[in-house]
Amino acid sequence: MNIVTTPDPRLRQKCRKVNKITDEALEIIAEMRKASLEWEKSHPFELSAAMAAPQLGFDRRIIIVRDDLDDKKNKTFTALIDPEVIKTEGKITKDYEGCLSVPAIYGKVPRPYKVKIKALLEDGTPVRIKAEDSLARTLLHEIDHLNGVLFIDHIKDDPTAFYRMNDKGDLEPVDYDKEIKNNHTLWGEDE
Repeated sequence: MNIVTTPDPRLRQKCRKVNKITDEALEIIAEMRKASLEWEKSHPFELSAAMAAPQLGFDRRIIIVRDDLDDKKNKTFTALIDPEVIKTEGKITKDYEGCLSVPAIYGKVPRPYKVKIKALLEDGTPVRIKAEDSLARTLLHEIDHLNGVLFIDHIKDDPTAFYRMNDKGDLEPVDYDKEIKNNHTLWGEDE
């Protein structure tokens, strides 16, 4: 399956709740896992940390998060259905984020250091998760997708927050006025 990228309007829509785990929901989860690992094969310096259903064109509130965000050899993901932020707390920190749906652009994005969420596992078990640092950031990034929000929306007014990856895997600042500000492929026609 092709990953949906900007400026596709499906990335800007709020997704529908799943409510009940069905075969269709399980098939979406399987497709998400497969697509994440396929994407990663052609991106040697990057880890596919997570994915949200709208990134494959599915209008459902489903995300998957890699079980170990530091180990590319660990190819297992946990699926969270109808995830909902209960509370964010802690200092707002800035760190780098990339997105399968925003090709070649990275950003230094401000997010709360801690988050509490509730969701369902794929077997229907309700869970509450407390996360901090990179896991909190990843969960917030993916739940944003379910609400039609991209990481670039959090930094659109900060010209110093945008980066590209060079051929050695290092992030370098981009010329905001030249490459970002009026880039309709990034923002769409309405920005």
